[in-house]
Amino acid sequence: MTVSILISTGGGDASRYLAAVEQAGGLGSAVYLPQPDVRYDGLILAGGGDMHPRFWHGFQRGSRNVDQARDRSELALLDAFAAAHRPILGICRGHQVANVWAGGTLIQDLNKSLAPFHQQPQGDCYHPVCTKRGSRMGEWYGAVCSVNSNHHQGVGKVGRGLMVTAWSEGGVVEAMEHRTLPLWTVQFHPERMEGGGVIFSQFIQLCRRLRGDGEV
Repeated sequence: MTVSILISTGGGDASRYLAAVEQAGGLGSAVYLPQPDVRYDGLILAGGGDMHPRFWHGFQRGSRNVDQARDRSELALLDAFAAAHRPILGICRGHQVANVWAGGTLIQDLNKSLAPFHQQPQGDCYHPVCTKRGSRMGEWYGAVCSVNSNHHQGVGKVGRGLMVTAWSEGGVVEAMEHRTLPLWTVQFHPERMEGGGVIFSQFIQLCRRLRGDGEV
């Protein structure tokens, strides 16, 4: 049976997410402001604009392109899918939303020494990251690997239950895993990164396994 994945987007082009899910053996549905529907086997929170700082009780200090309707929608999605123990994959903005959902905070604007490694006008920046030994990131990519970035915010205080599994220059958090929930997050964009397919294939396998299709 096909694994169905709900992809929460900002309403733009989601073709790369859909293609990555399909290539991994799943069937994606990309929706802006979707209702929490745990009939899906898994949830992907896609990239996009910044979260509004009100959601971690912060003040406006550089957040831009905020969409509070999307913020509320995705926090509700996280509530529903976590309660149902459905797998969740947060990508870029989704990585940050998941951290706020878990009680963490965000750095609203990376400082000038770090920003050039994470966002450029021409598109993705590629840079090295270190991975935590024994983590999924370490298993998939080794101790050091190269990832793509396109963001100006970052994880600040790490949320409850989350474990940092990759980091880059200046200590920017690049990946996390939840200690008890099937929740993985990455700051980079595996849907358009060489070697990123392993994240989607492992996510689809996890969805299939937790649905009860047996070991994969």
